[in-house]
Amino acid sequence: SSKFSVNISILIVAVVIFLLVLHHNFLGLSDFLKQELSDSNALGLQPIDFIPAAPQRLADERSDKEISVVIAASDERLGGAIAAMNSIYQNTRSNVVFHIVTLNDTVEHLRLWLSKTALKNVRYRILDFDPRVLEGKVQVDPQKADALKPLTFARFYLPSLVPHAEKVIYVDDDVIVQDDILELYNTPLKPGHAAAFSDDCDSTTNKVAVRGAGNQYNYLGFLDYKKETIRKLAMKANTCSFNPGVFVANLTEWKLQNITQQLEKWMVLNVAEELYSRTLAGSITTPPLLIVFYKQHSSIDPMWNVRHLGSSAGKRYSPQFVKAAKLLHWNGHFKPWGRTASYAEVWEKWYVPDPTGKFSLIRRRSEAYEAM
Repeated sequence: SSKFSVNISILIVAVVIFLLVLHHNFLGLSDFLKQELSDSNALGLQPIDFIPAAPQRLADERSDKEISVVIAASDERLGGAIAAMNSIYQNTRSNVVFHIVTLNDTVEHLRLWLSKTALKNVRYRILDFDPRVLEGKVQVDPQKADALKPLTFARFYLPSLVPHAEKVIYVDDDVIVQDDILELYNTPLKPGHAAAFSDDCDSTTNKVAVRGAGNQYNYLGFLDYKKETIRKLAMKANTCSFNPGVFVANLTEWKLQNITQQLEKWMVLNVAEELYSRTLAGSITTPPLLIVFYKQHSSIDPMWNVRHLGSSAGKRYSPQFVKAAKLLHWNGHFKPWGRTASYAEVWEKWYVPDPTGKFSLIRRRSEAYEAM
């Protein structure tokens, strides 16, 4: 009996030792795994087109909250996208990842611009947009074949561009961010809302009358109310429109509601029935969004989309107001890389010169009108 109890004791001691060793090894393993995870890209194991990891000092300074920002970058406006990204990156300590949507022929130029300048620590992924997805969904005027800018539709396809994010920020290339993008990212979205936009009749945006019946700040300016398909929607013509150049999207909700398919449906219907208003020639991206998000979107703080800086060469805001704006938006003909834009000097502060010399501000300035 005593022999048996000794054996039991030995067995218990052996089990305890075994468990201790196991526990120690497990701790070591979990430390190792933690180390591995922190060493690997925060985006996991996706084959991603990132610049090498930032130096340790920079990595420590930035918080680990990852913020996905989608921006389209066309070759003739690449300087705009570069300045926008630089302004976002320099004004936040959050871990921003840029998803830069571009066309095949721009990829090399963009890579060089990012890797050979002060932007080399920016985390990014280049996405090649295939214009064929737009076939049958946009009317192409043979006289103005080059007027179609496929990248303006990239924002319709957010879930396929950033498949693993739950929330993203979309910004146009003609913006400058002057505050921490984390604040915009934290915009609360109401339950059931897939996006938050800045409404056009908000206090910071003067109401801009446009030739013809419609105004740039209501639905009548974008949709043709003479068409039965539009009238059937029963959307009030004087409903305040919103600006889709800056918005926050909840992609879980976006996928749930098939927003991309809904937008495509209205694009196809427009090709067949010409449903968009003619008063805002050229705005073919906004109308489908206005229909799909009618009374179904949250609001972003108007200071996060202070716009119309590009609608005339004159200054429409005071220097104090421009300084206080969290995001400046040069929508309109007069781009800040052009000759006559208001507050171009504010934009230029964030511009990073093109190391290839292809994009020259001086040359661009004479093309301000074409850069719409």
